[in-house]
Amino acid sequence: MRKAVVLGATALASIALAADIGGTFADGGDTLVSAMMMFVGNDKKVYIIDKAQGNAAQINGHPAWGAVWDIETKQATAMDIRTNTFCASGMHLPNGSYATFGGNSAVGPGLDQKASSQDEYGNGIYDSSYENYDGRAAIRLLDPCLDDSCEWFDNPEVLSMQKRRWYSAAEPLADGTIAIIGGYVNGGFINRKYPNKDPARSGGASEPSSEFYPSRGEPVDMPFMSLTSGLNSYAHTYLMRSGKMLVQANYSTILWNPDTNEEEVLPNMPNQVIRVYPASGGVAMLPLRPTNLYNPTVLFCGGMSEMSDYDWGNFSWPFVNTWEIPSSKDCQRLTPEPLDYSLPAYEQDDDMIQGRTMGQFVTLPDGKMLMVNGGATGTAGYSTQTLLTPDYSDMPHGMSLAGEPTLKPAIYDPEAPRGQRWSDAGFGTSAIPRLYHSTAILLPDASVLIAGSNPNVDVNLTAEFPTTYQAEIFYPPYFNAEVRPEPVGVPTTYTYGGATFDVTIPGSSYSGSSNDAAASAQVNLVRPGWTTHSMTMGQRLLQLNNTYTVTADGTITLHVSQPPPMPEILQPGPVFTYVLINGVPSVGVYGIVGSGTIQTQAKLLVEELPDSVRDDTARGLVRDVDANNTPGNGGAGGDNDNSGGGMRSGVIGILAGVASAAVLLAL
Repeated sequence: MRKAVVLGATALASIALAADIGGTFADGGDTLVSAMMMFVGNDKKVYIIDKAQGNAAQINGHPAWGAVWDIETKQATAMDIRTNTFCASGMHLPNGSYATFGGNSAVGPGLDQKASSQDEYGNGIYDSSYENYDGRAAIRLLDPCLDDSCEWFDNPEVLSMQKRRWYSAAEPLADGTIAIIGGYVNGGFINRKYPNKDPARSGGASEPSSEFYPSRGEPVDMPFMSLTSGLNSYAHTYLMRSGKMLVQANYSTILWNPDTNEEEVLPNMPNQVIRVYPASGGVAMLPLRPTNLYNPTVLFCGGMSEMSDYDWGNFSWPFVNTWEIPSSKDCQRLTPEPLDYSLPAYEQDDDMIQGRTMGQFVTLPDGKMLMVNGGATGTAGYSTQTLLTPDYSDMPHGMSLAGEPTLKPAIYDPEAPRGQRWSDAGFGTSAIPRLYHSTAILLPDASVLIAGSNPNVDVNLTAEFPTTYQAEIFYPPYFNAEVRPEPVGVPTTYTYGGATFDVTIPGSSYSGSSNDAAASAQVNLVRPGWTTHSMTMGQRLLQLNNTYTVTADGTITLHVSQPPPMPEILQPGPVFTYVLINGVPSVGVYGIVGSGTIQTQAKLLVEELPDSVRDDTARGLVRDVDANNTPGNGGAGGDNDNSGGGMRSGVIGILAGVASAAVLLAL
């Protein structure tokens, strides 16, 4: 199991502050490879994966399509990956390692990307120019480290899936086993032929089954994948309290039992809005809190609603000019397992400020949800033609099937009243289009790394929407706070249930009434997840239950419960712990929830928390700010919305940690 050494408040006290950066973008450096996929490995490193293509960065004599990005220096170092990771899926493992599943066949350079070695069906087995191998069945493993010494294990002859999968979904179960669902065997734009006479397998080009890592036996076909044929790439998957899994694709929704392969039909997506690739809506689970009894609700926003089944076309290309079609503003909530045993139903939510395809949700430590990237028209994917535009020279955006990049972020507040949940007040606008193959992920200091975009078959630096290596950092509104909490005693390991623990917050971490600050306190476990194609697999936020004791010197001691004894709602694996006062998060502390191995997780008795103790005389040691800039009073929209500014904060350096690698299981 990984351990971390956590610095206390005194180690952070001398860090300089920079005021009023909330809502702004900053340079994130060169990622060397275009960031099609990303995950945060620890409090030092972000790992970036591209497809096999002609990137200028070289590793071991061939173009690199992997890199590690240093959080402190914002510099990237190339990493060697041997199989083609194009449109793979990925997930954390219980010890903090990561696995990446599948991808595409081997490719060579140029417009057709034909590999130098092919099988009898024309699928690339190996290409000598890019030195990449067929990645469709590959399982790649990485144990993140604090320097640049760790390497990907990538050898399909030793470790691979039983089926070849491109655009598959991945979601962990309560014991840490990973379910891998669906995908193409080969193909292109969407996962079907047209007319669709073989919805299950499309003549051998689709894979409608599920399997597990580590293996639980032979793959089993899922009827849902036949039902949703064509529009089921990167299905949206979320494990529920019951151990069943929400699976959403096309406009259909089910609860799937991964133990029995039984499916429970849920309502269709209202208005038949498509959220999966290539419509690529933004989808995320709302924060799991004591107030909602830790019952998952999933939010679906954007995508495409104005394309008919015919319009989506086939493996080759869409049958319409997608860039002429506006993306959707629509948002829907779904609680798949209502605790009152009522029938689950989609609930209309506030429309987004503007429609987005390829918009991505990043769950912030305060429980609000940042929406970034995407386009106002069109879809994900790239092509040299559509059915209506057969000549590549007539394609208005090169290979891109989307246009009108959406460059301004917005924040969704799930706790705000209806009609006030979206805001972009005070936010800057990026100068970099982020369309197909762009990504975003939460960093330990609570800023957001945004990178990638490449709606091109290979590297193209002169297209209207070129291959992009420039990263950005976006600073949410809480970076305008005067100070941020400097907690002491944050754990680096958690159990499911068990003994409470204390976290101390000095009076120097906040201003105003200590009682008010203590009452506002939250201890939130955030899993940033594994991100690709506008979705973040594994992303969750869980608020721990707590009480508090306030003393006369302004010190606040939080008495905090362990995560609930329900590994289904926060599967075993890595998290960052953020302590919030008045809505302002501390720097995240890296830790591990659960045993660190794939096994049935122990569920312990929940220790009762002590009653809260107040002190009406105690105040924080930071000067009070005026009423308009009081931390934590930001709205979620409307005339009084100050979510784009108001709280003043500095750029705090990343909290140091020391991690030791752990072996998850013998392969």
